Amino acid sequence: MAKLNIDINGLSLKNPVLTASGTFGYGFEYSDFVNLENLGGFIVKGTTLNPREGNPYPRMAETPSGMLNAVGLQNKGAQYFVDKIYPALKGINTNVIVNVSGSSVPDYAKCAEMINELDHIPAIELNISCPNVKEGGMAFGTSCGAASEVVKAVRDVYKKHLIVKLSPNVTNIQEIALAVEAAGADSVSLINTMMGMAIDIKSRKPILSTITGGLSGPCVKPVALRMVWQVAKAVKIPVIGLGGIASAADAIEFLLAGASAIQIGTANFIDPSITQKVIDGINLYLDENGFDDVNQIIGLINK
Repeated sequence: MAKLNIDINGLSLKNPVLTASGTFGYGFEYSDFVNLENLGGFIVKGTTLNPREGNPYPRMAETPSGMLNAVGLQNKGAQYFVDKIYPALKGINTNVIVNVSGSSVPDYAKCAEMINELDHIPAIELNISCPNVKEGGMAFGTSCGAASEVVKAVRDVYKKHLIVKLSPNVTNIQEIALAVEAAGADSVSLINTMMGMAIDIKSRKPILSTITGGLSGPCVKPVALRMVWQVAKAVKIPVIGLGGIASAADAIEFLLAGASAIQIGTANFIDPSITQKVIDGINLYLDENGFDDVNQIIGLINK
């Protein structure tokens, strides 16, 4: 059996398989299908400083080879997570990571500061694809200046591993990655969902209540893989790849492109045991190809 341990800039993983925020709940929801402690870690649903109701229904739509969602970060807020969710998570022997979101820089910082006090949460994933209220709804992650500002504010109060999740809805993702690296990110994860929409031709109305939403699933994988490869070449910090991963072969592509770890998202809805299958598949690939350590294939793309 090959060695699957990965070190992501001080964050130690049993293997490179994580779950994507918003697709794995708080982990409990999947405990009947997969042993959570076998995962490299799991990232819980987006958490904001204050409770959020999310967007009106309908807020999900199936698309060819994927799905659109406009859930809108529905959650009960950071204090609820601290009081009600964390006590049940802290005994799980793997990395439990919190996805932190916000609509203003102070909100991000305060939420991160609260999570920083939780001993058994070794990292947060900063979702900078949220709308910046003060800038007319433009996402923090779509400009270098806004991305740097929020990462610096969080870095000042958050002392553990800081993952910054990047939006693909930009002209040059390498520039954003370099900006958050300079601002103090320990690693980056990409890609978040791509903007898309769907229309009901009978009613001639948008299917989603918000008109547009985030596209995910196998249809985004080629774009995600390209962006991971580009960012891995540009930054010195580790890259975590996600976007359409639905098999071990998909995950291995991202590792070969330069990702140090991967996240599985939409595929969890289709096969709730997919994470374990991907872990096993990576191990089998390493054995069959003469590798005894998963680190040996990271960035090993033949050009």
